[in-house]
Amino acid sequence: IYTEEPEFSLNRDYFEEDFKNHVKGRRWMELSMEEQRAYVMRLLDALEVTDRDKRLKVARAILYLAQGVFDECDTETDVLYWSRHNVFLLYDMGIFTALLELLSMEIDNNQACSSAVRKPAISLADSTELRVLLSIMYLMVETIRVEMEGDSPERKAARETFKTELGSPLFNGEPFALLLFTMVTKFCSMNAPHFPMKKVLLLLWKTILFTLGGFEELQEMKVRMREQLNLPPLPEDSIKVVRNMRAASPPASAMELIEQQQQQKRGRRSRRPLVKQDSLDTYNERDPFKNDDVRDEEDDPEDMDSGIEGEVDPLDRDVIIQPPPPPPLLRPPTERLSFPKGLPWAPKVREKDIEHFLETSRNKFIGFTLGNDTDTLVGLPRPIHESVKTLKQHKYVSIAEVQIKREEELQQCPMTMGEEEVEDTPAEILYLGMLPSLSQYVIALLKLLLAAAPTSKAKTDSINILADVLPEEMPITVLQSMKLGIDVNRHKEIIVKAIAALLLLLLKHFKFNHIYQFEYVAQHLVFANCIPLILKFFNQNIMSYISAKNSICALDFPHCVVHEMPELTAESLEAGDSNQFCWCNLFSCINLLRILNKITKWKHSRTMMLVVFKSAPILKRALKVKQAMMQLYVLKLLKIQTKYLGRQGAEPVRKTRSQILKNIDARPWDFQAEECALRESIEKFNTHRYDKNQNSDFTPVDNCLQSVLGQRVDLPEDFHYSYEMWLERGVFSQPIQWEGLLQAQ
Repeated sequence: IYTEEPEFSLNRDYFEEDFKNHVKGRRWMELSMEEQRAYVMRLLDALEVTDRDKRLKVARAILYLAQGVFDECDTETDVLYWSRHNVFLLYDMGIFTALLELLSMEIDNNQACSSAVRKPAISLADSTELRVLLSIMYLMVETIRVEMEGDSPERKAARETFKTELGSPLFNGEPFALLLFTMVTKFCSMNAPHFPMKKVLLLLWKTILFTLGGFEELQEMKVRMREQLNLPPLPEDSIKVVRNMRAASPPASAMELIEQQQQQKRGRRSRRPLVKQDSLDTYNERDPFKNDDVRDEEDDPEDMDSGIEGEVDPLDRDVIIQPPPPPPLLRPPTERLSFPKGLPWAPKVREKDIEHFLETSRNKFIGFTLGNDTDTLVGLPRPIHESVKTLKQHKYVSIAEVQIKREEELQQCPMTMGEEEVEDTPAEILYLGMLPSLSQYVIALLKLLLAAAPTSKAKTDSINILADVLPEEMPITVLQSMKLGIDVNRHKEIIVKAIAALLLLLLKHFKFNHIYQFEYVAQHLVFANCIPLILKFFNQNIMSYISAKNSICALDFPHCVVHEMPELTAESLEAGDSNQFCWCNLFSCINLLRILNKITKWKHSRTMMLVVFKSAPILKRALKVKQAMMQLYVLKLLKIQTKYLGRQGAEPVRKTRSQILKNIDARPWDFQAEECALRESIEKFNTHRYDKNQNSDFTPVDNCLQSVLGQRVDLPEDFHYSYEMWLERGVFSQPIQWEGLLQAQ
């Protein structure tokens, strides 16, 4: 954050003070690898001192190393090179483990927590130690996570080792991500209001991304899993499909058409009703509508499904706003995808769709149904035969369907199927660790999302997410106030970005690992009012949010530590950067739409929630953002509501609303039963898979009296002192009705 900008020089000063005392007359870059290792080892030893202030100075020196010893660098490239070099060195010397111990100490520091609770106003100074530790850990996780072409075999091995360590229960018997989740819940319960939540959320997101993998890795895992399950291969790669999609202009609204007609009557030159959307067309899609050449849009990073994989994700790259490339194709034609006319992806038909189609057809033509039989077509007309044949050609069996079928078999035949073998994947380990407190984690994340949403109003009982952005001394000039205002808005945008990316990652990976793990998280999201929260987020001027300019290029790292600081004025701050759009906010919007799609897809009760909360007008306004992926997920959400909305346009709004109410009143209990049945299936899954101490009907019983009496029973240490008294009171003095006892048997 920009408020922390003075701390760069502080980190440098502490490093140079210590470095000059031990390595005189030389710079860090001039040391050999062995000398650098020896110095880092000395810093590691100094981290164990009991003096809190000395520990903080050493931690700042380590942070300066992780930031790339920028005072010795001439260019931004040099800073990034030395940052990467130093981070791998720090990891190799065991710095991360030492930092983890210090972080655990700070989390359990009850004195700091109670002091922060009593303070009327919390500032950056209250979280100094935590911010320094989290900054080093974030730099280490993010730097090691990103693979570079020139990485040596040693670095590749270190990356895999670090990935395994972070995803395994090596840190106090639980994965590292759970420690960060604990920080989130502790902050939201008001027990630790000084925790720097933005840094915690960013580190949590990157840790999950590193240990579980990004979307491209997930796609590869799906391909391998389908091969293991003997399922047909995926018809296409959804990531590549979305890359080749183009944004479209939504149809003009009635008000815009009226305005256009009025302008024509006045004799003026008619404007395009949606001319304001052209800017995204130009900057976001390299003007595809004015150029008919078919390009592989790898230079359209905002369309990529895997944008979630980086903090400086593809949406933030400057290449987006450069002028369009020359017309000749510079890439080999093999990279292009050719799709038939129509949909850019292959249709997918579920078994349930075929069953429903045949049930409707049989009721219509022969007057009865045959249950789940999809092969018998006797008595049905020829066109129905052709339809069923076409449907079966596009039949798609998902991994989730196989998992559900397997789970049903385990529930029905537990003795025959035997014990289920569960592979200890990173996602499985994470779910097992999150399971006892999953609802708390979900509620805490949604609380933070609500607090950071631009549509939220400040309330006295809401959590304060600005504790790690507000300085000790509040601004006194207009320039300082503007700078702080930009910093606060940017702070909120990053929190929204981290939470949206984190939730989407968890949903996608848990869905792949086991469908009921996904359903459990999704149901907690629904019960915690995630659907109205996301709709509330989009109930704003979404174009203004997408084009917000809450960044100061001169203060961005590493620019601010290499170049001389220009004089900031109110005019330059108000003008913002040169980017026409905020890719961070676009990234957040797309991910929130995808989360909404994930938790409502194929769920009638949740689709009705979209209808009841009047999401259609909100989502239609979001179509004004001319970005292909965003439009795709908005249209998906509108599509699933169509059967509940009645005929649009031709009927008045009143009739549409009455039709909605009819649909709501038609089968309310079916919707409730759907959620209850799903919850029952989830509870059965969690019980038989994770509750090893369950009192099952199939638990073997020892009927041998001699064996039962011979079992060793753990008794308290002082039991033999009061044994005779216990016999007298509990056995001899109690009358036993033997006849009644025998009758009860």
